[in-house]
Amino acid sequence: MTIINPESAGKERTQLTKGIILAIRELAKQQEPGQEFRDLAAFIVLALTQISAGIDDSVAAWEKRGYWVKADRFRMDWLWAGQYAEKMKIALLADDWAGVAVTMTQIAQKLSKVEVAPGHRLGRPWVGAYKKLQQG
Repeated sequence: MTIINPESAGKERTQLTKGIILAIRELAKQQEPGQEFRDLAAFIVLALTQISAGIDDSVAAWEKRGYWVKADRFRMDWLWAGQYAEKMKIALLADDWAGVAVTMTQIAQKLSKVEVAPGHRLGRPWVGAYKKLQQG
């Protein structure tokens, strides 16, 4: 018997969006591009890529029930995630700091409704993200 947990993609997306918001806040504090800057930007790229990859999992249950419009609307609502991930990745790997900053601002606007509690337990999920991004 296969157990399907339809909430897992949604919970993961919620955690990743909160992590992205934290990373954007930290990135905004950076004075100059260094290792932490690269890690923060890379984490945002990896998190958005993961969100984008999980969209089909999220809508699968709706499609099984014939909620095509709801599924399509959800896909369109999150279409930007993969696009901005790619845009930021290109800017980051090209050392285009202005491009990273512009894309970061666009991402922040898309996630403006995401709230992160002051006492969150997310830690610093971006540590080592640049190395992961470079490895593929």
